[in-house]
Amino acid sequence: MENNIISYELDDVREDSLRPTHKWGRSTKIWLSILCTIAAWGLFAFIFQLRNGLGVTAMRNYVSWGLYISTFVFFIGISHSGTLVSAILRITKQEWRRPITRSAELLTFVSLLFGGIMPIIDLGRPDRILNLIIFGRVQSPLLWDVISIMTYFTGSTVFLYLPMIPDMALCRDRLTITKTRFDKFRKWLYTFMAIGWTGTKNQWHMLEKVMNIMTIVIIPVAVSVHTVVSYIFAMTLRPGWDSTVFGPYFVAGALYSGSAGVILGMAFFRKAYHLEKYMTPRHFDLMGRIVLALTLIYAYLNLNEYWIPAYKMATHEGVLLKDLFFGSYSGVFWTLQFGTVLLPIIIMAIPKGRQILPLSITCIVIVIGAWVKRYIIVVPTLLHPYMPIQEVPADWSSYFPNWVEWSVTMGCLSGIFIVITLFSKLFPMMAVWEVEEGVEIEHDKQMAIDIRKKREVEKLAKSGVSVN
Repeated sequence: MENNIISYELDDVREDSLRPTHKWGRSTKIWLSILCTIAAWGLFAFIFQLRNGLGVTAMRNYVSWGLYISTFVFFIGISHSGTLVSAILRITKQEWRRPITRSAELLTFVSLLFGGIMPIIDLGRPDRILNLIIFGRVQSPLLWDVISIMTYFTGSTVFLYLPMIPDMALCRDRLTITKTRFDKFRKWLYTFMAIGWTGTKNQWHMLEKVMNIMTIVIIPVAVSVHTVVSYIFAMTLRPGWDSTVFGPYFVAGALYSGSAGVILGMAFFRKAYHLEKYMTPRHFDLMGRIVLALTLIYAYLNLNEYWIPAYKMATHEGVLLKDLFFGSYSGVFWTLQFGTVLLPIIIMAIPKGRQILPLSITCIVIVIGAWVKRYIIVVPTLLHPYMPIQEVPADWSSYFPNWVEWSVTMGCLSGIFIVITLFSKLFPMMAVWEVEEGVEIEHDKQMAIDIRKKREVEKLAKSGVSVN
């Protein structure tokens, strides 16, 4: 009887996980059409920029890094989601992570994919990108950045793929072949990605071993990536960037925004693919606690980043800080501090604030705030150099992205959603075997509790104690 019950539960897990891959609904096609239209417009804007040069953007000699590099730092930050949820929670043996690991790993993959594209878009001559490798100097933080991101992207791709191998075999075996070319392609894809998986003991042993190695390796690689990204700024002699706290500050900000991104992914897939049975309010509460802790750490480092130079108000730092505190960027700056840091702390500190709807809204605010925060780190500093350029046009002293930059950036953002949507319609959005393993562990625990209770009742009965 017990075996039949758990068998039904495992069948439910497989059916619920594979259901979204069975057919493409009308809403999915409309959604993809909208995203493809935005991406096509972004591609047109990039080709326009490529043909006419970076002069068609709002960037000038003062602000040579604008929306593109701000978005690059944001995407790299969001990529820490997979490290936090999948690697750290896996290594600490948190059983509740099982239904949400794949969405976190996918978010890491796509954000790194498009994050790596943004600096290339920012180049006036993207065709010369290989010169950075061929003629790169080891002393340059830019070369460190390229190496670390490529390493992290490779590791994250492997980290996403490895747990998918048993699920690809499941998709391969359960796919009903029709005469359509698309189904034949899916059959070939699942067979190719399953790499001959049959579920033998030796295969499971090898998979677990490799997963444990990757889990240990990916955490320091992820931390090093955003630390090196911060070095691009911190090792440049600029007011606002000349800071030794930038490394941990960027890592904390990345984990803070990345974990918020995971919650948004959980909320979307839970609703869209009817996974309420697996992504429960408890998962959101626990993730909310993690985001709360990371927000507190981020707030502490944020305070140190501004309070110490504000106390001294040194000449060049003082000019920048006055502009942030009281000048043209003051509205955005204080909105970020109170609206996307302090307010989320207050909301998530309350149990009701960690319920699904309010937590999702809070995480939307956090993610948008994290994007704007990168903009505030990059642009105001570039507008306040140590040595101002003499006799420049008046419009060089200000910057706001124009239609080209917004179009290209929105095109990249839509590309992220396209990849996520296609992935979710081709592959299960939960690691089926991990969720099944969790079901079996919970079942074994419950059986152990029932056996212990039964023995206690029998012991009391033998001693003559009445048991109701």
